[in-house]
Amino acid sequence: MRCVIARFPFDFIKSEVQTLMSGVEPEDATGPCAVIDDRTYPVKQVGQVITGLDRRDFTALELTRALGRLGFTCVTAPVAGRLGPITDF
Repeated sequence: MRCVIARFPFDFIKSEVQTLMSGVEPEDATGPCAVIDDRTYPVKQVGQVITGLDRRDFTALELTRALGRLGFTCVTAPVAGRLGPITDF
């Protein structure tokens, strides 16, 4: 699937994203997250790994849309100090 992240075009395939993230330990999940192989990753962490870009170069929304289009479940993890359910985008 072709998408644009931080004004750069990328072609992503779900299996390639899964392979790239397979050896990566998830950071603390707060805010927008993606569930990849039963592990919850912050979308900014996923974006940095799969694009090689600095996290400041793209928005969480750009990655959430791209990962959702690839078929990954995107959720919002609770931010420390806030209580509430995890909801789907």
